Amino acid sequence: MPMAREREPMSETGRSGVDIEIESEDGSFLAYLATPASGSGPGLVVLQEWWGLVPQIRDVCDRLAREGFVALAPDLYRGDSTMDPGEAGRLMMELEIPRAGRDLVCAVDVLRRQPATDGSKVGCIGFCMGGKLALHAACLCPEIAAVVDCYGVHPKVALDLAACQAKILGIFAENDEFISSADVQILSEALEKASLEAKLLTYVGVQHAFLNDARPEVFDAETAAEVWRDVHTFFEAELR
Repeated sequence: MPMAREREPMSETGRSGVDIEIESEDGSFLAYLATPASGSGPGLVVLQEWWGLVPQIRDVCDRLAREGFVALAPDLYRGDSTMDPGEAGRLMMELEIPRAGRDLVCAVDVLRRQPATDGSKVGCIGFCMGGKLALHAACLCPEIAAVVDCYGVHPKVALDLAACQAKILGIFAENDEFISSADVQILSEALEKASLEAKLLTYVGVQHAFLNDARPEVFDAETAAEVWRDVHTFFEAELR
């Protein structure tokens, strides 16, 4: 059974969460855990973009905690992070997918056993690389009941959708340089073939990573607000 212990509280101003250390068969790894002010709520695993467990992903956890969820973001790079696209691409391609999968299983188990987490089922949301890994996590963990895949892409992640039991919300961008409309259609057909309940939405006029408010060159505030409403509604319906 994976074990978790709290580290020193975060020193960043405004942070509502804490870093915890999760023990696994592959050694320990860090995760950021944010808990709602109410003290409890449904659990959500939050999966990073190719940059790593950067402050923006912690911001997402804090945001979800303010909305009443217990949010846990595992550090899949185990200490590495960057804001250089070339380095981020290298880190993504060098990620050991089998080990990352085991980390995801451990993270789900630790989240479910948090005293603040309500219910036996949890959700998962991921962005870019993390979007594809969110689907992968649901294929590995039947305890994941709801997945939000935000423009998910990783060329080395193969999905065993026959093992997935989650309901799925897909968030995609019309002007995505990494994911084409054909790619979205292929995913849609694969989900349908697996008899999974899924809704894939493509938002008009936005680019890849348009939800990332730390990247003003792609962030779209108006559309992001709409998406967060859709995400909140989805998780509320599936996890409460």
